[in-house]
Amino acid sequence: MAHRITSQNRGRGGPTYRAPSHRYKAELRHAGTNVAPVSGHVVDIEHDPARHAPIALARLEDGRKVYMLATEGLGVGDAVTWGPGAEVKNGNTLPLREIPVGAYVCNIEARPNDGGRFVRSGGVQALVIGKAEDGRVGVRMPSGKNKWFSGACLATVGIVAGGGRSEKPFARAGKKYLHVRSSAEKWPRVKGVCMNVIDHPFGGGGHQHCGRPKTVSRGTSPGRKVGHIAARRTGKWKK
Repeated sequence: MAHRITSQNRGRGGPTYRAPSHRYKAELRHAGTNVAPVSGHVVDIEHDPARHAPIALARLEDGRKVYMLATEGLGVGDAVTWGPGAEVKNGNTLPLREIPVGAYVCNIEARPNDGGRFVRSGGVQALVIGKAEDGRVGVRMPSGKNKWFSGACLATVGIVAGGGRSEKPFARAGKKYLHVRSSAEKWPRVKGVCMNVIDHPFGGGGHQHCGRPKTVSRGTSPGRKVGHIAARRTGKWKK
């Protein structure tokens, strides 16, 4: 009997494909809301195994400590504020309706008071491009797509820290192993033609070749559903 291929095993689930959330330091949510402002100051910059960007530990005025997404230029001792009426400066979090057009933002809420959902990876930023009469705010996402948010959604002013970390080569396999260990990624990845015939539909044979058409239908059984699934067209492009 053949083994489950990777796509089947991933769909079944299990600890191999589940992110180790028990190792994460905190869920990075905005400390304030779009109703009342909250202030504090940064006491430390730390590493979080959950992400490839540094995080900042902030102490609020009431004595509570919260983790926040660190932006470039944010340091220990800097004052930070969440909520309406805050100054538009690096590290502060305001409703999008109060952030001027042309400002870089990150950690944007999808809906008001959901804690932040978009633009959270190291080194990325979004750009406020316009405001509509109905209260919505247009933001150019890191992908280049323009997206409209409610003006009440909170966003942090600045660029997420940790940019350029992915440009450094791993140099050895152990570094790569530790890198993917913090995410739900199966590593190392092996080509199907490198596998045995019982492990993958493309495996086996006297040399590395598929041995069958790569294009499969949408209703193919899970054990055979690899390659170009429900391809719109096949063959080479004609000039």
